[in-house]
Amino acid sequence: MSVQLDRHDDGVIVLTLDDPDRRNAMTDAMGDALAERCDELATDEHVRAVVITGTPPAFSGGGDLGMLEDLSRRTRDEGFDAADTMTAFYRRFLSVGELPVPVVAAVNGHAIGAGLCVALACDLRVVADDAKVGLNFARLGLHPGMGGTWFLPRVLGPQRAAAWLYTGDLVDGASAADQGLALASYPATEVLDRALELAGRIASAAPGTVRQLKRTLAEVERLDLDEALAAEAAAQAVSYGTDDLVEGLAAARERRTPRFEGR
Repeated sequence: MSVQLDRHDDGVIVLTLDDPDRRNAMTDAMGDALAERCDELATDEHVRAVVITGTPPAFSGGGDLGMLEDLSRRTRDEGFDAADTMTAFYRRFLSVGELPVPVVAAVNGHAIGAGLCVALACDLRVVADDAKVGLNFARLGLHPGMGGTWFLPRVLGPQRAAAWLYTGDLVDGASAADQGLALASYPATEVLDRALELAGRIASAAPGTVRQLKRTLAEVERLDLDEALAAEAAAQAVSYGTDDLVEGLAAARERRTPRFEGR
């Protein structure tokens, strides 16, 4: 399996892209493995947060060059239409963004092209100071894919995203974090620990509320204020019926750490 899964006692899961000899390149096999892992986690009520990272030295170097060369040859020589193939390919990797719990990308090394898109599909990102990150598609003569033109403007803003996409430039992780791509940058050896710390704090919150909140945040960009208020009120109405709210209020009154059980 080219995606390793490790379970922590606090309900945090670590997924590791594990093909270091190829810089954890995006291949069909890697996509199948990631989608299988995400299917496994999507129905697991014990999962509270997920961290995704890569086996060093990279997070992911992007699309496998052999695959891209083959698609180019088939398109030119055989008239092959790669659109459906690429859509299915994207979906395998972007399944990480469809998990019902928050996902933290621990970008511990280079994240380039489609590799960066996987990190962009996550809810939160921390990045290594010296990692090279960017969507270099234009440098290859290839239109961006895997949601790059959708995710990047939402993370960086339209003008900065356009500059990244038009030039295909790579920037270091510290600069990327300064521009808003990640919450913060750290030395590469600290990135996973920092991501796990963040995931642990998420896991200590009321799990039902966090899952509701992920759904709300996914919807709210499409809503006006009145619709957002209605969505929040409906979600709060669910929270009022939970044991976790009883525990949270009791803990606040007693000035102690709450012990949420997801009920």
